[in-house]
Amino acid sequence: MDHTNVKYNACIQILREELVPAMGCTEPIAIAYGAARGRELLGGLPDQIVVEASGNIIKNVKSVVVPNTGGLHGIEAAAAAGVVAGQAGLLLEVISQVTPEQQEEMRVYLKEHPVRVEFLDGDLVFDIRLTLRRGDDEVKVRIANYHTNIVHLEHNGQVLLDLPVEEDDESGLTDRTLLTMADIYDFALTVDIDDVRELLDRQISCNMAIAQEGLTHSYGASIGQVIRDTAPADDAISRAKSAAAAGSDARMGGCELPVIINSGSGNQGITASVPVIVYARETGASEEKLYRALVLSNLITIHQKTRIGRLSAYCGAVSAGAAAGAAIAWLDGGDYEVITHTVVNALAIISGMICDGAKASCAGKIAAAIDAGVLGYRMYQQGQQFYGGDGILSRGVENTLDNVGRLGKIGMRSTDKEILQIMLQT
Repeated sequence: MDHTNVKYNACIQILREELVPAMGCTEPIAIAYGAARGRELLGGLPDQIVVEASGNIIKNVKSVVVPNTGGLHGIEAAAAAGVVAGQAGLLLEVISQVTPEQQEEMRVYLKEHPVRVEFLDGDLVFDIRLTLRRGDDEVKVRIANYHTNIVHLEHNGQVLLDLPVEEDDESGLTDRTLLTMADIYDFALTVDIDDVRELLDRQISCNMAIAQEGLTHSYGASIGQVIRDTAPADDAISRAKSAAAAGSDARMGGCELPVIINSGSGNQGITASVPVIVYARETGASEEKLYRALVLSNLITIHQKTRIGRLSAYCGAVSAGAAAGAAIAWLDGGDYEVITHTVVNALAIISGMICDGAKASCAGKIAAAIDAGVLGYRMYQQGQQFYGGDGILSRGVENTLDNVGRLGKIGMRSTDKEILQIMLQT
């Protein structure tokens, strides 16, 4: 791809926008970010906090441990962490600099000032509205469509910021719809490595560190360790899968290490990167080849998620696992045809895996998604593939991605509501 091509610069900007650091599951961190910004406007600790949240936010915050809180979980903990110790200027690392004393303050605050949580039944999949009160002072903060997108600020009735909000509007970001799989493949093979080196070095460093943490210590169901301890010692794919699952084990278990996310999700960031890094190292790939494989995996993940949306009933690990399988295929010498068939085969196998919130079992879903990605590649190696007309597959990779996007964004809306109802009853 010519470096003057508008798509070349768009790819770089999209990677800069998506591959950002976050500590902890991004939905509770978004709540903490909004709460921290609200406290800044309020000028002190609020006496009352009301958090109104859309169903997907509630689903993804309900069961996950919020880091740097001493093991607390849920929306209440996220809001308390934000007002007690959050630094809004750190964005998705808003509670990365918490002292032990502040952790105790959070517990005391929750005992003395219970946080009220209300279900926000609206059109937006991603919607968080916080109201903070201190005496006669009141602040309102709204975040919509993506994790750091504050669209409304209000102090004592005076509107300080009010941006128009439409469903899935990401107009503040680079247009992702201009890319195709062919563009992504072309960019990955021709990008000047210096244009992406810093981004990818940070992804490698952060995501491998949390993977190692999960392999070393016990978090959640320790899925990564289970895979490692039950797989053949010389199996590179199992080691790649083990490391990725371990990263999710740690992240869902409240580990205080940052993750470089993808499409707003740390689990997707881990899935799109860690298995590719491990496989490249296991097979002796050059540094340059690793970088290009990561570009491929990250952008294919983003390309799929653009159609589905940031939050839905469709598990995002599926998209990232298919992308990781494609990158592994490329590391093995696969060309564009191999890569596209790998993605299509993987989606034929595992599309429809539900997202029932962030929690320990996400690590198992990541392992299953990587399995599907690799199986999709192995199938094509053996001259086997799924064809247009098989289920939701259509002829041509872009048409199949459109179908999967329709399934995840539209077809599974009622599934999403049922999942939330089930979760609220348990």
